[in-house]
Amino acid sequence: MFLLTRMCVLRHTNEMKDTRFESSSDVVRWLQSEAAGLWPALLGSLSFRRSPCVRENCPACMSGEQHPSYVLYGRLKGRRVAVYVPEELVPEVRRSLDNGRALQELLQQAAPRYIKALKRARAKAAKSKKS
Repeated sequence: MFLLTRMCVLRHTNEMKDTRFESSSDVVRWLQSEAAGLWPALLGSLSFRRSPCVRENCPACMSGEQHPSYVLYGRLKGRRVAVYVPEELVPEVRRSLDNGRALQELLQQAAPRYIKALKRARAKAAKSKKS
């Protein structure tokens, strides 16, 4: 899914042949329209783990199988956080993580375009002051 989303983002970017004359508001509108379909979006990583429980003489733990679960790992204020994810929510969480990566890609594409547009506007304003 992520690959398909990323390919669509890159395809759209390639279709925009000339960004030399776009304004900062053009970039904002482009980013908003591209990002509109990328919700919900999450950052982090989803991991499948097996871990022991706290019960004494647990058959699953004693056999070495332990207890399977999914965990979403991420960062909050620089600290690592882990959130248990019920198995039935795993597909939705995966889609949201794909959306988060696609949104990051869009933001990375938008940054240089937006800065270039701001610089063009500044240069145009300076040029019109000289005239």
